[in-house]
Amino acid sequence: MDRNELLEQVKFDPDGLVAALAQDHETGEILMLAWMNRDTLQRTLEKNVMTYWSRSRQEIWVKGQSSGHIQEVMEIRIDCDGDALLFKVKQHGGAACHTGHKSCFHRRYEHARLVTDSERVFDPDEVYG
Repeated sequence: MDRNELLEQVKFDPDGLVAALAQDHETGEILMLAWMNRDTLQRTLEKNVMTYWSRSRQEIWVKGQSSGHIQEVMEIRIDCDGDALLFKVKQHGGAACHTGHKSCFHRRYEHARLVTDSERVFDPDEVYG
């Protein structure tokens, strides 16, 4: 499947977005969920570095642009409905989450409360200021 064929297969929502999961290509751990529009998906395909659409800031962001913790694309999968993408990535810098954790899914719900089950890889105050 070439780039254009993939772009044609993606079903963007009414806001022009599609869910994009980033998964560690070696361990299988889900690192984060973010959103892409057609432009950020095209940029990701061209540069092989995860590029997302920030719904809160309403702008394009390259993962790791300020932290140096980029996500290099190793494999791309599309779900059966075309409305979700899975990217197997090499996470540079050891952490995907802006809180300093390896994964954004570092909390689990257990016995009616949230428990953090991983240590921070970096201090976000030092990285982001």
